[in-house]
Amino acid sequence: MHDNFWFETQGIPAVAIASSEFEQAAQAQRRALGMDSARYVLVPHPIQDATDDEMRAKAADAVAQIIAALTQN
Repeated sequence: MHDNFWFETQGIPAVAIASSEFEQAAQAQRRALGMDSARYVLVPHPIQDATDDEMRAKAADAVAQIIAALTQN
């Protein structure tokens, strides 16, 4: 979320991507940074133990959500 904050304050649209396990943490960081509208996309947990192919599948599944988040008003 800190990177999102920096990019957004520079006028550059940004979307954080996090494991679904960290949804509450992402929301807390948005509030702490004063950016309740900061955009993020959650991918299925776990990440750490995922194989390269599993990570590619998670990324492919998230692309449409990321694009939608970047282009929302």
